[in-house]
Amino acid sequence: MPHYVIQEHYATRHHFDLRLERDGILLSWAVPRGMPTDPTKKRLAIRVEDHALSHLDYEDPTPVDDEGAVRVRIWDRGTYEAKTFSEDEIIVVLHGERLDSSYAIFRTRDGNWLIHRMVSHT
Repeated sequence: MPHYVIQEHYATRHHFDLRLERDGILLSWAVPRGMPTDPTKKRLAIRVEDHALSHLDYEDPTPVDDEGAVRVRIWDRGTYEAKTFSEDEIIVVLHGERLDSSYAIFRTRDGNWLIHRMVSHT
């Protein structure tokens, strides 16, 4: 199965980066408010440039504050199953260290992307 990583990133603004392995690269989205946990809420997911597969293990331990925050740390990682993978909609089941859930990432009419956690039907 292909891999994914979610990195917590302290840059100009604190955010999370979701990266999905696909065709030898990592498709990437910045998720400003973190991965959604409530299936009734959608969150903005900003499509950013693709990254090299080496980012699956990338961390930058440079301290950014006295509270222990570092520039980039791996928040979650694992494998995923793609249920739908098109230009406008991606539905995946993440199997990670923290997350074991289905997520939909989709492009809106205005070209933005949203992400939401899907309700599990077990």
